[in-house]
Amino acid sequence: MTSSKKKLLWGAVLGCAIGGATVLWPARALPDASSITVPIEAVADYIHAVIAADREVYTRHAVERMQTKGIVAVSEKWDERNTMPLPIQFLLESGRHVGKKGVGVQYRLISSWPINKRNVAVNALESIGLGAVVTQPDRPYKGVTKVGDTRYFEAVYADLAVAPACAGCHNAHPDSPKRDFKMNDVMGAIVVSIQLEQ
Repeated sequence: MTSSKKKLLWGAVLGCAIGGATVLWPARALPDASSITVPIEAVADYIHAVIAADREVYTRHAVERMQTKGIVAVSEKWDERNTMPLPIQFLLESGRHVGKKGVGVQYRLISSWPINKRNVAVNALESIGLGAVVTQPDRPYKGVTKVGDTRYFEAVYADLAVAPACAGCHNAHPDSPKRDFKMNDVMGAIVVSIQLEQ
């Protein structure tokens, strides 16, 4: 066998060995997915990040843009008037859909100054959390609460006026108990509830 053929053979063997190791290595190096755990606090943070991003994008790029251009109106009675839902209604509707799926996750808006009286804190953790996020909006308030025999991890996140329309709508609404909101003010909170195993 000539020297060039030997080099080619060794190159092929070495290439196969490296290629095989590269293909098989990730499968052996990664742990079994069932052994990966994520702290429940982090899960709540992930859920909130998606909710907050969706809400801000809907508010800025759909509601404000469509209203400014006069393309479509936004109203509280969106389902009756063929208009777009307000950002709060968008969030509440998506929260209801998630709740119906039975995956043990729920989310909703609450406020110390709700226009709709149903959007109030329903337990001590939420009440304390509302007060906490008003003074420290960058720090969610978290804990465990119980409804009947079911325990929930709850996280309360500050809900900010992310666009002029947020503050303007609340300040102008006839049922609003607070009428001096400004951009980036805490208007309430988003509560993420995750059912815990019994």
